[in-house]
Amino acid sequence: MQGIDAGMDGKLTENVAYFARALRAAGLPVGPGSVVDAVQAVAAAGIGGREDFYWILHAVFVKKHEHSALFDQAFRLFWRRRALVEKLIAMMSPIAPGSPTEDKRPPGAARIADAMAPPLRPPEEVREEVEFSARLTVSDSEVLRTKDFAQMSASEIARARQLIARLRLPADRVKTRRYAADPHGSRIDARRSLRRTLRAGGGLIELAMRERAEKHPPVVALVDISGSMAEYSRIFLHFLHALTESRRRVTSFVFGTRLTNITRELKARDPDEALARAGALVRDWEGGTRIATSLAAFNRHWSRRVLGQGAVVLLFTDGLERDVGDDLSFEMDRLHRSCRRLVWLNPLLRFDGFEARARGIRAMLPHVDDFRTLHNLAAMEELCAALAGPARGAEDPRRWLAAA
Repeated sequence: MQGIDAGMDGKLTENVAYFARALRAAGLPVGPGSVVDAVQAVAAAGIGGREDFYWILHAVFVKKHEHSALFDQAFRLFWRRRALVEKLIAMMSPIAPGSPTEDKRPPGAARIADAMAPPLRPPEEVREEVEFSARLTVSDSEVLRTKDFAQMSASEIARARQLIARLRLPADRVKTRRYAADPHGSRIDARRSLRRTLRAGGGLIELAMRERAEKHPPVVALVDISGSMAEYSRIFLHFLHALTESRRRVTSFVFGTRLTNITRELKARDPDEALARAGALVRDWEGGTRIATSLAAFNRHWSRRVLGQGAVVLLFTDGLERDVGDDLSFEMDRLHRSCRRLVWLNPLLRFDGFEARARGIRAMLPHVDDFRTLHNLAAMEELCAALAGPARGAEDPRRWLAAA
């Protein structure tokens, strides 16, 4: 800002530093250099209003498109008092952030509110500042890996989401029918060989080789969002979001009393925004369960579209169907025949005394290739490792039926 003295410049620096600290706590990559750049930009621009101040800070602090929504919420909450920005421009007085009062908050607002939850102390009370690393220690990470999702607090779930985003996803690749150029291939590429020969004048024949191309197989997820699965399905949707971010072909469906395709919603870069879009689209969240009806809708309308090229199906449900008939076994068999591999993820397997006695579970088990639990981060890591290779005998679902 033009014409400000040293004292007023110090007040501006302190307030921008507080705002940058809140952005960093919300997940934006904001460092000390960005604070200096923001203060210098404000001083050089000679701002005259709230909108100018907003876009100057936006240009400095926002490096990616997906961070715009978080910055917008942080700016509105931090500078929410009436004419506060104008007072800062005029007097450069320190401020304290308010608390959100909206009834329905947009995506990312919860993360911003958590970042601003600790009260900020006035500058004169600050004596020594100690910053702690956001990385988890070895012991904390180990405890969090084995802790049940249903027993996690809000802060632990937030840290679990960060670990899910850094998971080593399966490196599974399958051969396709198409061929690609490969100098160590097993087949001769006649067309490329002739082109090389003509390019050299026809005096020397240089063989070009080819081999079958490899790529990641499609992943199709069917997620139960009924009341008994709600505590686990939200975390699993974060895993599907991370899987989608790895540039894989992932098609995601959720079902309770009806089937809903949320593939487009999960393609949003920010996970909070992606789940908010999915929640706005789904109407039967935490309701009843109709597994057979939902599977029938998938087999009838979506199976031929998404289950080609060796797709892997992840069925995430507890299998507790209320009205079990022959249609459940029929639809499971049809789904199993349409995909390369059907993996059933059931959180009930976390119990040591689990037995396949429910009618719905007994009707579904004969038609799956792999039967696994998914109730903590360790089980999620094991799932990633299992998807990279063939099904192992320890997860053979037939042993559960034999034991029951």
